[in-house]
Amino acid sequence: MSDDHTHVQEFFGARAADWDSRFPDDGPAYASAVADLGLREGDRVLDAGCGTGRALTPLRAAVGATGVVVGVDLTPAMLQAAVRAGRDRDGRLLLADVAALPLRSESLDAVFAAGLIAHLPRPAENLRELARVVRPGGTLALFHPIGRAALAARQGRTITPDDLRAEPNLRPLLAGSGWRMTSYADEDTRFLALAVLEG
Repeated sequence: MSDDHTHVQEFFGARAADWDSRFPDDGPAYASAVADLGLREGDRVLDAGCGTGRALTPLRAAVGATGVVVGVDLTPAMLQAAVRAGRDRDGRLLLADVAALPLRSESLDAVFAAGLIAHLPRPAENLRELARVVRPGGTLALFHPIGRAALAARQGRTITPDDLRAEPNLRPLLAGSGWRMTSYADEDTRFLALAVLEG
């Protein structure tokens, strides 16, 4: 296992048990971001870096009983917390690395990724792997339930020009990975960048 993986697993593993209680008011922001992804009944969607599975319920509601919802996370403790919360009823949970997804190419319609991009060790390569499993014309949502400035303040840091989520950095990063950004919002109440996979 790489040092990047070990660090991510240690960070999130130590926080998994009380993750949901630390951020109890995020549900509406997740539901709103899922709605903006534009899923339809029967779609197949991946929650990449699903954590405790907070997006699984709105994703299931969006794709209905005929759709497919898969949650992938690198940290066993996060997936265990998702099961304890009963969210495994809304999607299949897989312990896997988003850098090497155990999914067929072009098998999905969309990817939802909450808080993921800051934890990707090789963002361009990792975004290409997300693109691999999505059909041409499929969509990607990069989301966080609070905006960049609010998140930086919560973490006691300042935003730097090299922040991957800054629009001037994110747009070319996505483009170089096969995605075309279609919208970008960085507000106090949420961060959401939507992209479509070029055919």
